[in-house]
Amino acid sequence: MNRIVELSASLVCVRRGGRAILDGVTLRAQPGEFIAVIGANGAGKSTLLSVLAGLLEPDSGSVLLDGVALRAHRGAELARRRAYLPQNPRCEWPISVERLVALGLTPTLPALGSLPQAFDARISSALEDCDLVQQRLQPVTTLSGGELARAMLARALVGDPQLLIVDEPISGLDPKHALDTVRRLRGLADGGKLVIASLHDLTLAARHATRILALTHGRVQGDGPPMTTLTPALIRSAFEVEACVSGSGANAYVDYA
Repeated sequence: MNRIVELSASLVCVRRGGRAILDGVTLRAQPGEFIAVIGANGAGKSTLLSVLAGLLEPDSGSVLLDGVALRAHRGAELARRRAYLPQNPRCEWPISVERLVALGLTPTLPALGSLPQAFDARISSALEDCDLVQQRLQPVTTLSGGELARAMLARALVGDPQLLIVDEPISGLDPKHALDTVRRLRGLADGGKLVIASLHDLTLAARHATRILALTHGRVQGDGPPMTTLTPALIRSAFEVEACVSGSGANAYVDYA
């Protein structure tokens, strides 16, 4: 599998109904980074992730993967290198959890019958990583919201993508699994992958992300290391709340007044 050299966006704009959802967003991201995209509801986080994943064409600006426009990459090639997990994913079919996870490996899996044995080890590893071994044969439609979120994350991870883009991956998760998920994302970045995730939990973002990208009304308000970017002033401007940021690294903490 080819390794990502760089994902870059330049002056990306998206407009809907005469309003700028993204307004001149520029960033450059490389393997080994875990970028936490933060911002209030409506700041443009989900739209930005969709653009970076190649699922939404911006009205202006460009997004390049290894210096080549995303739209110029063949669909199969992009699917092998990039995994995208949307916010609040759904599955309406009563397929088993293992078959849902297997869908992340290849679009040519058989619709019926047993899974190819060659995929078993990778599926088992993804299920174990996401604490879903006991639910392996359970119909997806019977999972709790948190279990489904973890199953969808396992599907995104099973293909071993070099670029992982996830929108609110800890929404609906209990504290244990939320912490496990964010730690896993950081571990993937430490292993050389590029991870971009929108997060509302600022403490977890400060502790585990290598970089914070803050959006306000579709514009980049801050971009850099967590403890120099995630300041009380930025939080006040982006979220309209007062906060105190203390500690650093694994001991970082955001406390709201």
